[in-house]
Amino acid sequence: MTTHVLSLLVEDKPGLLTRVAGLFARRGFNIESLAVGVTEVPGLSRITVVVDVEELPLEQVTKQLNKLINVIKIVELDPSSSVQREHMLVKVRADNASRSNVLEVVNLFRANVVDYAPDALVIEITGDQGKVDAFLRAIEPFGIRELAQSGLLALGRGPKSITERVLRG
Repeated sequence: MTTHVLSLLVEDKPGLLTRVAGLFARRGFNIESLAVGVTEVPGLSRITVVVDVEELPLEQVTKQLNKLINVIKIVELDPSSSVQREHMLVKVRADNASRSNVLEVVNLFRANVVDYAPDALVIEITGDQGKVDAFLRAIEPFGIRELAQSGLLALGRGPKSITERVLRG
């Protein structure tokens, strides 16, 4: 199995995300990460999907996705030719005895404290999967109370854009 990152440019229509996810589910593929958001073009959204599958079944799903009327374009993003980032919020125990050590880890990973309480901190970290995983391993001994992670966000490197053709008409 190989990890694939797909970037889909779609019309912002109700139910489309369900249909896209359903195509993967019907094939028995587990979606490892899913992120959906607006684009620079009004009325269009970007869906970033990470799946761990073999090449041939993925090709079949891609062809089926292309048949969906609201799917405009699909691009597979190679890690070497794209920028890929995770975003995570982590609530960590941080009493008076451990707070300075927690802040040391935060600074080491260039993370940010976004909320302070007497016995806990909420920390925001952004980076590739390796950085986020390493941060979690470093902060875990202090006691993770809660965490929330976005799906992978990815854009191709260089001047080309998935919306380029759409903007030109």
